[in-house]
Amino acid sequence: MDDVLVVGEALVDIVQRVDGSIAEHPGGSPANVALGLARLGRRTSLLTRIGDDERGREICRHLEAGGVRLVPGSLTGQRTSTATARLDHLGAASYEFDLDWRLPTGAGIGDCLALHTGSIAAFLAPGGDAVLDLVARATGQVTVSYDPNIRPRLMGEPPAARARVERLVAACDVVKVSEEDLGWLAPGEDVPDVVRGWLGSGPAVVVVTSGGEGAHGLTRAGSVDVAAPPIVVRDTVGAGDAFMAGLLDYLTGADLLGPARREALRSMDLTTLSAMLGHAVRVAAFTCTRSGAQPPTRAELDAWVA
Repeated sequence: MDDVLVVGEALVDIVQRVDGSIAEHPGGSPANVALGLARLGRRTSLLTRIGDDERGREICRHLEAGGVRLVPGSLTGQRTSTATARLDHLGAASYEFDLDWRLPTGAGIGDCLALHTGSIAAFLAPGGDAVLDLVARATGQVTVSYDPNIRPRLMGEPPAARARVERLVAACDVVKVSEEDLGWLAPGEDVPDVVRGWLGSGPAVVVVTSGGEGAHGLTRAGSVDVAAPPIVVRDTVGAGDAFMAGLLDYLTGADLLGPARREALRSMDLTTLSAMLGHAVRVAAFTCTRSGAQPPTRAELDAWVA
């Protein structure tokens, strides 16, 4: 049995720095989450779409070296998708995409404790509707987590995007969203009000990340703020995905994933919430100290924290 099945895009990030240098790294938000979990020692599978070309083969090598198992059908005869990330002087990225997203025919949940999805995979046709259907079938059968990871160039106008996001939020157990994403989805609205509304719609936990400021978590027991550790940022590519992997890693270790643990997850106390956020913040911070979406192994993280 897998700890987590991740569903979503795997692609190549083409990173352009302000000094004019260009580098390519395997990426894609869901693929980054899968890699982060596997490097932390969790049994992780990825249901995705990768072309049988040199870039696709590099993605496969990258994921398999990290311990991620590709679900059969994830390799196709099409070319591998790309995302061009342009970094500013602070290392923050803006993206342009060249991709095709769809799920393999007959894709299912399989044998796992949790299903994670988000980002482009939950929006872009034709695969986005298949992901919605997969989440609907998974709800109540496994723990379902979701990160909207908004890409404005691909997601249309905010009102329609928000309706789709909130449909997914209501079907999930764990939701992670960035403050920046909420600003695009709900411009001018009070973030705490939006988050409380999301929590009331169904999830057990809603987490809001604020970059270098840390994270805010909300459960039925209350809310917790956790600060991010001070670091020297190389870039922020994959930081949010590393944070998501950190959340799911903590929940796996705390035995809070799977249908039998659903009520325990919904009853999470503030001490556990704080510990979970602290762990996720550290995983994300470590990732920001090196170039590209390169989350830590368990040994790297433990040594860095120590």
